[in-house]
Amino acid sequence: MISPELMDVLACPTCKSDLTLKKNELYCKKCKVSYEIKEDVPVLFPKN
Repeated sequence: MISPELMDVLACPTCKSDLTLKKNELYCKKCKVSYEIKEDVPVLFPKN
């Protein structure tokens, strides 16, 4: 699981907005894009 401290500094790689944790993904409300979490590591590659 992602720590609260890490959630405080994570941002969407595209728009730099805050991300929210949904199930096993990080979600950007502004871009409406989800980023997966693999082995407790966020995979934050921009979606084109």
